[in-house]
Amino acid sequence: MTAEAQRRRAFWQILLFAAGVLVLTVISAGSVYLVNKARSDNKWVLHTIEVENQVNALLLEVRRAESGARGYLLTQGTDFKADHEKAVAAIIPALDRLTRLSTDNPAQRDNVEKLSAAIETRLDQFAREMDFVRQGQPEKATALLSEAAAGDTTTKISSVASAMIREEERLFRLRSVNADQSQTLAASMTGIGSGLVVVLTLISIWLVRRSARIRDEAEARLREANVNLETVVDERTSDLREANNEIQRFAYIVSHDLRSPLVNIMGFTSELEELGSDIFRRIGSLTHVPAEGPPVAPGTNGEIALEGPDKQLSEDFSEALGFIKSSIAKMDRLISAILNLTREGRREFQPVRIDTRELIEAIVSTLAHQAAEAQAEIHVEPLPDIISDRLALEQIFSNLIDNAIKYLKKGVPGEIRIRGRTKLGYAIFEISDNGRGIDPKDHQRIFDLFRRAGTQDKPGQGIGLAHVRALVRRLGGTMSVSSELNAGSTFTITLPMTWNASNRKADQ
Repeated sequence: MTAEAQRRRAFWQILLFAAGVLVLTVISAGSVYLVNKARSDNKWVLHTIEVENQVNALLLEVRRAESGARGYLLTQGTDFKADHEKAVAAIIPALDRLTRLSTDNPAQRDNVEKLSAAIETRLDQFAREMDFVRQGQPEKATALLSEAAAGDTTTKISSVASAMIREEERLFRLRSVNADQSQTLAASMTGIGSGLVVVLTLISIWLVRRSARIRDEAEARLREANVNLETVVDERTSDLREANNEIQRFAYIVSHDLRSPLVNIMGFTSELEELGSDIFRRIGSLTHVPAEGPPVAPGTNGEIALEGPDKQLSEDFSEALGFIKSSIAKMDRLISAILNLTREGRREFQPVRIDTRELIEAIVSTLAHQAAEAQAEIHVEPLPDIISDRLALEQIFSNLIDNAIKYLKKGVPGEIRIRGRTKLGYAIFEISDNGRGIDPKDHQRIFDLFRRAGTQDKPGQGIGLAHVRALVRRLGGTMSVSSELNAGSTFTITLPMTWNASNRKADQ
């Protein structure tokens, strides 16, 4: 799968997830809102029914009180009196409850006030009637009852109660419609949400199956590609190892063949130097021959000094021979270095347990004279022990410490510090100094064969760091440098704690 396809797939997955979250959020919020609204509407419907029932209950108590009063006046029966008193006692609590239930509706509050005034008047009439009866004046009580019947108190109570019932019936119809709408919307929201969830579920199942199919196809291709992978890797590794050996043999042969003509050049240069000396002696002898006399025999009067152009020619000849000899010597050193590198490349590593601190202290002791001349102090901190090739480690640390001493700043006391630590199965060594440093643009150049950086005022062929890096790589490690001009350098080497043949094969 290409990177673009993976990005598109990730985008659609994120979009689907966001859509699912959004749908669930909207459904949840809408459902909660509609359920609460339906509950509230149903509550108001129940409230309306409760108010209407309370009005009817109040009217019933008023009518019971009137019936009990009439029966008592006509029969003087105690049962009628008890019913009357019980009804009168229930009227005020019923009126108070109706008052509390009607506080939400301003129209009903006005009706309750009117109803309260009428009921208060009627209760007063009931009390006076009962007083006349208790005083033995039933005729006055009957007259008062007739007066109340002829008046509008009872009629007013009934009319106000009827108005309140009509208002509650109107509210009941309105609130019932609202409750039905809320329930319908809640059901619709639930249905729509369920449908969207089902759709998203189906899309998710399709995407999952599609992803699984793509993964299965990729796994099948991977298995197919890996069928002969180990064989291919072994063949390629063998080819690389053979090519590496061929390169080493070629370098050995070339350097060996180069040395033969170089030896001849060195021999002929020595002969040419001797011949030149003889030639210039003869020239000198010829310049001192008298005009008509025989030539001076060589060696009769010792060395004959050359003069003028002959002297300059002799000096130029000697200088040219000196350049030739120095170039031959440099080329001989380079050829020797190539031979050493090829021999080191063919050497089989022997892993042994190494006390790294002891090994480096031994190297420091061999370089103590150079460190003293350079006024440098070498500090060796605790170092981790590893299993590796001892000779390779000696060459690596010897070269780095020697370079740290060699490239210190003149007139500044040198300080070289060697420290180490472990991390994830690797040992990390750092060799730092306060020397002249390396320009950042030359950080890679210094690891190239026969390449050097900075001022060339120290002897060397430019193969030390290249050799060190080659050894580090053969040991399965890495090497880097951190440095700036006039700010010192820090070389970092990372090596496996335990080297074995697999490290070497991986590196090759």
